Amino acid sequence: MNDSATRPPLDGVKVLDLSNYLAGPLTTMFLADYGAEVIKIEHPRGGDGMRMWGHNKNGVGLYFKVINRNKKSVTLDLHTPFGVRAVKALTQEADVVVENFRPGVLDKWGIGYETLSALNQGIVMLSITGFGQTGPYRDRPGFGSLAEGYAGFAHINGHADGPPLSPSWGLGDSTTGIGAAFLVMAALFERERRGGAGQRIDMSIYEQLFTMLGPQVIDYDQLGIIQGRDGSRLAFAVPRNNFKTRDGKWVLIAGSNQSIFENICRGLGREDLIADPRFSDNRARMENPAALEEEIQETVRIFTLDEVMSRLVAAGGAATPINDVRMVIEDPQVIARENIARVPDKELGGEVRMQNVAGKLSRTPGRIRHAGPRLGENNREILIERLGFSEEEIRGEGLDAG
Repeated sequence: MNDSATRPPLDGVKVLDLSNYLAGPLTTMFLADYGAEVIKIEHPRGGDGMRMWGHNKNGVGLYFKVINRNKKSVTLDLHTPFGVRAVKALTQEADVVVENFRPGVLDKWGIGYETLSALNQGIVMLSITGFGQTGPYRDRPGFGSLAEGYAGFAHINGHADGPPLSPSWGLGDSTTGIGAAFLVMAALFERERRGGAGQRIDMSIYEQLFTMLGPQVIDYDQLGIIQGRDGSRLAFAVPRNNFKTRDGKWVLIAGSNQSIFENICRGLGREDLIADPRFSDNRARMENPAALEEEIQETVRIFTLDEVMSRLVAAGGAATPINDVRMVIEDPQVIARENIARVPDKELGGEVRMQNVAGKLSRTPGRIRHAGPRLGENNREILIERLGFSEEEIRGEGLDAG
């Protein structure tokens, strides 16, 4: 087979990752999954703070292993002349630089966009901050949790009679990572199509999440509607909620269109609901969500989760179990799609499982080659063998020469 048919799609793209914690590293994770060489710069003392976040095994941070998979770790202190020299040298051969320091910090250190782009006209620099590089809030500290409140997500999340709820995972950072990876690819595509010049990408953490919150802005603009909290209901499609089964488990049932709604009713043995004028079409159901949900709940509680799913799947109704992570990992669809990868990792004793690359390219799919690296694991490869620094220089900076 031709080698070009098996090389990953981003093979040859070089990314210098100066970011830490979550949004920036997620961006570079997506690029690395598809073959980009990502050199992750970490402070010699402790590295990326993500190494200390969340659960650990024998002192090794588990989430770090996921979001920094497929990357190389190099330790540099960017406050020092040596660190600046190394970043400049790496920039000259890079396609992308990713950073998430506050506005102006890299300029103060002598490695801001103007300096780096003068060294490499084609460089694409992605700068992720809480509120962006412009505007009155540009200098405020910002991270995903603040974005989830600021963008309006927490306001609509929760039950009507309860407080706003922030998510229990990094939603703002994760949506930013997805959006930022797309912007990097758009900038690289534009560079290749239109003459080789790079550009800077200014990405705030709240913007992508704000964009994904649905029709809130146009609904407010045209109708004066301010969306509130309504539990697990969906304002524009009824029914859509979680229902408790006889065995104490939960099932999500969603009637996204009329035929699906009617299939749900038939599957549950409630054809009478189809003829009920309160539920005759989606607009009628939108006026009577509580009444419909009460009818469905009274029926669902008769059956076990397996019975509900069997009936609804057979009838063509839309439903899913409310899975915990064990249920997801053991699900035959997830297994068939290879959504869980087994990844080699020496620090954790041989092999770990994590979410696999999302989506499947038919010829050049992404893949996970290894989990997040040991701190400074690639110092010798990058600093000595590639950039030509001596072992004495590396050790003189207090860095591990490998």
